[in-house]
Amino acid sequence: MTPEPQVEIKVRDDGPYKVTGPVRLVDADGGVFDVPADRAIALCRCGHSRTKPFCDASHKTSGFSSCPRAAA
Repeated sequence: MTPEPQVEIKVRDDGPYKVTGPVRLVDADGGVFDVPADRAIALCRCGHSRTKPFCDASHKTSGFSSCPRAAA
C-alpha cells in the first residue's frame, strides 16, 4: 500500500504560509482555486496581498511582522 502524500504548511518569518503537498483550496462560496498539484503555494498572512488568498510579497513593504514558534 502506498502512503498518502503529506501536506506541510510552513509559517515563514514575517511572510506567508508556504504549503507543499496536494491540497484543495476552497473559497467561502465553495469555489475551488486552481492550485498546481506539483508545486508549493504561498498563502497571504499579512492581509495586504492583491492576489489573496495567495501571497504577492506585499508583506515586504507593509511592515508585517510575525515570527511565531511552536511550543516545545
